Amino acid sequence: MAWTEKYRPKTFNEMVGNKKAIEEIKEWIKEWKDGKPQPPLLLLGPPGTGKTTLAHIIGSHFSDTLELNASDKRSYDTLIDIIGEASTTRSLFNDNLKLIILDEVDGIHGNEDRGGVRAINKIIKESKHPIVLTANDPYSKKLQTIKPACKIINIRKAHPNSIVAYLKRICEEESIEADPKILRELAKRSHGDLRSAINDLEAMAKGEKRIGAEILEAGEKDVFPGLFDAIRAILKSKNIRHIKEAMQIDEDPQLLLEFTAENIPREYEKPHEIKKAYNHLSRADIFFGRATQTRDYIYWRYASEHIGVGVALSKDETYKKFTRYAGPGSFQLLGRTRTKRQIIENLAEKISKKLHISKKVAITTLPYLKIILEDEKTAQEIRKYLELTDEEYKILKGKRKQRKSRKAKPKKMKKEDPPHQGKQTTLLQFK
Repeated sequence: MAWTEKYRPKTFNEMVGNKKAIEEIKEWIKEWKDGKPQPPLLLLGPPGTGKTTLAHIIGSHFSDTLELNASDKRSYDTLIDIIGEASTTRSLFNDNLKLIILDEVDGIHGNEDRGGVRAINKIIKESKHPIVLTANDPYSKKLQTIKPACKIINIRKAHPNSIVAYLKRICEEESIEADPKILRELAKRSHGDLRSAINDLEAMAKGEKRIGAEILEAGEKDVFPGLFDAIRAILKSKNIRHIKEAMQIDEDPQLLLEFTAENIPREYEKPHEIKKAYNHLSRADIFFGRATQTRDYIYWRYASEHIGVGVALSKDETYKKFTRYAGPGSFQLLGRTRTKRQIIENLAEKISKKLHISKKVAITTLPYLKIILEDEKTAQEIRKYLELTDEEYKILKGKRKQRKSRKAKPKKMKKEDPPHQGKQTTLLQFK
């Protein structure tokens, strides 16, 4: 069993943080128990803050629970058929209350969920039973008609100290000796997402009885900060806003493609989901090729849409299982690129200070600078202006392509060979 399930809080007292919100929820439960119907609860907060867990704990205070989550089809007809009648029928006794849980209502989208929001509004209006809804994005258009009818409870990210204490308790239960530095670093990297911190701890502790601080030096997330969070958002979520926010990282988008390609079969279970996801990566790869060929880097934007939203929406459901993500198969990449990546970081820092722009924007200027540096005189002037070291200059300038000798015989193309259209890697187009 995944640790996120094994150590999921079962009572309000076991929850991390959000004490004020929990008190409001307790009062809401009491009012229902006293025969005073209350408006539905809408639990709003980022992923990993415990909204679904809270909903289940609330459910334990009622006689029964009826739940529809993001993996279920939630069209108008489906919602009315499954929940409609159940929400309007009730015995004369208050102890027969059932809790209706609608998870990730901001994730309703597409033809499969057509009319879902309209059905939810109808259920809210007619229900004789308590309802709890959860959502990640407070600004989602899907919530415009739902929010006014609900009591909104904001669920905030957990404080790092609270996360450390929770991780420490897990280590004690698992008889694992963990360096306090490790736990603090995991809490820091989680950005308040307790579920993410537990997943990372489980990945580090696999087969180990001791987790030392030296693991941080070799850890993947230390080498690629933010990259695994982006992959987790793409593969675990269908919330477009959340995915796009997670992808706002200072990373080479082609590296994100490689990492995503490696982890799709680790996360997705259905063949047609995997096929659709790799088709999107194939299209992204074509756009990268066009960017290289035309030197028009607007194609990067199109590629990123396929990597992020395209891959995310290829799945039928969001999988709740724990998945240990990994880098590309040839993961010697880690050792080879670490020094290079640090140099690129330094380059971006220098450019951002000289041009008064952010590091993120500075990263996007590197392909253009590489082209400008093809002129030797200009290259030397820029090197002096940016105060580049030999290593920084070498990385920025890159290797010059060797021109073929005029005496060399040109390679004859076979008639059946298609013309090369941009850079292609080993990714294939599935049909």
